[in-house]
Amino acid sequence: MQFHVIIPARYASTRLPGKPLRLLAGKPIVQHVFEQAQKSQAKSIIIATDDQRIRQAATDFGAEVCMTSPAHSSGTERLAEVISSMGFSEDDIILNLQGDEPLMPPVCLDQVAALLVNNTNCKMASLCEPITCAEDLFNPNVVKVVMNKLRHAIYFSRAPLPWHREAFRDNPGGLPVEPDLYYRHIGLYAYRAGFIKTYLNLEPSPIEKVELLEQLRVLWHDYKIAMDIASEVPGPGIDTEDDLQKVAKYFAA
Repeated sequence: MQFHVIIPARYASTRLPGKPLRLLAGKPIVQHVFEQAQKSQAKSIIIATDDQRIRQAATDFGAEVCMTSPAHSSGTERLAEVISSMGFSEDDIILNLQGDEPLMPPVCLDQVAALLVNNTNCKMASLCEPITCAEDLFNPNVVKVVMNKLRHAIYFSRAPLPWHREAFRDNPGGLPVEPDLYYRHIGLYAYRAGFIKTYLNLEPSPIEKVELLEQLRVLWHDYKIAMDIASEVPGPGIDTEDDLQKVAKYFAA
């Protein structure tokens, strides 16, 4: 199995400006992400950025960097430019590892790549984990995924899906006791390189616009996404200053 990891890293984060270069245990956040990827079976690891400060920092810690256009509106567009610049073939497996996930287990990278390799009828693969508390279930920032018996994604939502009519009637804010119902989507994706180009040519879907979840475009246009339960649960990602402080405490411990 061969796969390539691309780490999109933007400096102009709205909630945490300069996020990739913010220090965590003495290293830039993006360096931690890169070093986690190095522990996987990835054939190559590329940091994709449009900022010279990130390029310089990544070069200093030994990463390969691909400079991309600042005009991209999504990480997927940035991936497509890297694929074109690096000359990847359409069948190459590409992993999109977010630059704010310093606690992503390397085993998850290997797992999601193998998942796509083993599901030849799927264009994408991703991971999830069981939801074990009501707070996460009802939190719109925790994306839920509903799967079929083949563990293909049926739908992604910010809402508590599936809606348990009887349980929520009797206990509106509680977590139903039935197992295997609720899963949090983990934002780690594997694609076949050729499909990323296809994706960018697909018309944005109504459900993606209201949920603000780009992966719904794939399902809307009737492509399959293979899912699996993560073999190791990732630590928290970093979106805000509070997140950064929480992860810093984890490293300190």
